[in-house]
Amino acid sequence: MLQRQQATAIIAARKKIVEGAVLMVDDALAQLSAREIVELDQDKKAAMVSNLLVVLCSDKAANPIINAGTLHN
Repeated sequence: MLQRQQATAIIAARKKIVEGAVLMVDDALAQLSAREIVELDQDKKAAMVSNLLVVLCSDKAANPIINAGTLHN
């Protein structure tokens, strides 16, 4: 019974974390668009959403990565 309660609590906590992360990602995209900071196509937006969700939902600290590539093809 205790394991079932613990599992339920973990699921509820993870659900809250994901809900918060989705709201933060949505807000970030809205602010970037509203302030015309960067214009993202669907592929770049999907990559950004994926990266932000991984960082925000992770239970470990994120390590910065320097992108030496370019945004232009």
